[in-house]
Amino acid sequence: MTSLDKPTSDTDQPHRTDQQDADAKAVTEAALFEAFGGVRGMVETVLPGLLFVTIFTINKDLKASAIAALVVSLALVAVRLVRKDTVKHAFSGVFGVGFGVVFAMMTGNAKDFYLPGMLYTLGLALAYLVTTLAGVPLIGLILGPVFKENLSWRTRNPGRKKAYAKASYAWGLILLAKCAILFPLYWWADTTQLGWVLVALKIPPFLLAVYLTWVFLAKAPPPIDVFAEMEAEEKAEQAEKARKAEQSAREAEDRRAAQAAEARTYEL
Repeated sequence: MTSLDKPTSDTDQPHRTDQQDADAKAVTEAALFEAFGGVRGMVETVLPGLLFVTIFTINKDLKASAIAALVVSLALVAVRLVRKDTVKHAFSGVFGVGFGVVFAMMTGNAKDFYLPGMLYTLGLALAYLVTTLAGVPLIGLILGPVFKENLSWRTRNPGRKKAYAKASYAWGLILLAKCAILFPLYWWADTTQLGWVLVALKIPPFLLAVYLTWVFLAKAPPPIDVFAEMEAEEKAEQAEKARKAEQSAREAEDRRAAQAAEARTYEL
């Protein structure tokens, strides 16, 4: 068993000082900010839907509302491309708005603009719960690469796996609660009512889930940096190869010296 496979337990973790706890919270906060896009990512998530429901509330024009939402989504992507920022959050918004526009245009029902996003939310909620029950919490799969731990938490860091499980359950239950509000409104409310409720529920549940994730992970054992471990092992292997090569060179030199000495003995 290599050092990369060696499991640890909660009792193997040293007691952390207040400063280490503060550092862990700061690192966790930065990782969550990177993973979920921060304030800018939230704006990019909310703005297209807000624009759609605002325009539709004013003029009841499905086509104008859909086009405006799609244009602003593309504009957000363009801004990120110009600034050479990561575009994953903006692109996800474009795809979501695009599917919504297609659904609404095909059915002629403005409420269907929101249906793909609602179905995605339901699917994501189930994914969080099912993967956690299967022992592979989805939030760990999302954040593992961000923390440079990949999947090491599954077998080597049980305290961290437990934190990921709690966070994934929190995400799943929060999203299910959101769906429990939205789907009845999809059937019973009109487009503007559904739209404004959906916009209102964009940020608060998300912030609650992110906050709970931060709480669980900040109290968990620190991540195992598998990239640093692999780099260290690679350097150790290179050093061992260099040592063996140097030893072989010395042995070869000793053999040549012995052969030369033996040849001189024969000459005498």
